[in-house]
Amino acid sequence: MAISNLKKEFDYFVAHQDELVKKYKGKFLVIKNRKIIGAHPTIRAAYAETQQEHPLGTFAIYHCIPGPEAYTQVFHSRAIFH
Repeated sequence: MAISNLKKEFDYFVAHQDELVKKYKGKFLVIKNRKIIGAHPTIRAAYAETQQEHPLGTFAIYHCIPGPEAYTQVFHSRAIFH
């Protein structure tokens, strides 16, 4: 899936986030071609089940919760810089 297609999936999720949260709050949504093709209780289930029928890179998974926390992550490192 080209990056522009992933951007379309992201834009779809952000644009419809409020209504999606009302319907799927707490689920992990699988989005492909700007459509919800799955709603799962865990990210592992979303990934495992979807990749059986859809090639990797052709879908996006988002945690359906309110706010930007649904689509942003912070990674912490124990690296020490001198």
